[in-house]
Amino acid sequence: MAMRDGPLIDVVDLSVVIDRDEGVVRPLNGVSFRIAQGQAVGIVGESGCGKTMTSNALLRILPPAAEITSGQMRYRRKSDEQIVDLATIDADSDEMRQIRGGDISMIFQEPMTAFSPVHSVHNQIAEMIQLHSDMDDDAARRRVVELLDLVGIPDPEGRADDYPFQLSGGMRQRAMIAMALASNPRLLIADEPTTALDVTVQARVLKLIQRLQRELGLALMLITHDLGVIAHTVEYVYVMYLGQVVEEGPVAEIFDHPAHPYTQALLHSIPSLTSKADRLEPIEGSVPSAYALPTGCPFHTRCTQKVGDVCHQQMPGHAEVGPGHRASCFIHEGADG
Repeated sequence: MAMRDGPLIDVVDLSVVIDRDEGVVRPLNGVSFRIAQGQAVGIVGESGCGKTMTSNALLRILPPAAEITSGQMRYRRKSDEQIVDLATIDADSDEMRQIRGGDISMIFQEPMTAFSPVHSVHNQIAEMIQLHSDMDDDAARRRVVELLDLVGIPDPEGRADDYPFQLSGGMRQRAMIAMALASNPRLLIADEPTTALDVTVQARVLKLIQRLQRELGLALMLITHDLGVIAHTVEYVYVMYLGQVVEEGPVAEIFDHPAHPYTQALLHSIPSLTSKADRLEPIEGSVPSAYALPTGCPFHTRCTQKVGDVCHQQMPGHAEVGPGHRASCFIHEGADG
């Protein structure tokens, strides 16, 4: 795919609040990231850090009580190459429906909840195809079989008429990938796509996503809590904590030279095959409640490298710590001049 000037998606200072009876929840607090056409990007962090909320905001499928309170989500539209701000488009409009599913597709972490149990795989994928094209039933059928074959489902002609419960977990996830590709999207969001799968199936599904992303020239946004998953799958990584990006950089930089104490702690908590004598180092404490966000640096309540009172009084800036590598921590105060 030929690269064009500017990113495919450019999210700037995105904030979301949810007004509940218990209080106001702030799941996103100034998230910024960008994805180029054909680029594979990882969004990493613990459960509750805002990864899935970020993808839901992009697709405008936020919960009813959630509201985008600030920021922009600039997207280069497939139909005419015009840049539109997804944050300002009516979530229920025809324009947003065309972008959601047509331009941007999503692979959900649990296919059994994403697929209808009372319709065949063929019917559900064909519906997606015909929603975004003018194919007749026969052409849509051929396209469904072609997609199932593309994702490696054996006997795609026969399995197309199966219901989701008749497929194994790995096959259901492959069928979910086929449905995500049905509209020839530009951006593929994979939200914890291997969570419900065993380890060997996980590896095969990740390799499939990586191969399709490269062969089809798709931009990929891979959401996961597992740094090991993104090690060989993406080019660039954004590390999120408590609704903010605390570190970003090329995947090799993040693994070889982690600059934020949170990223370092995540890496230290990954089991190692080469250092069996070393004990895992869990991250102390837990993610603070989104109802009562800490002041200052969001990680200071769990950080073992605090530099003083400034950590809980002020928000650190985004400092350059290496080539294309930035971190929000007072340890690097003044690193970028």
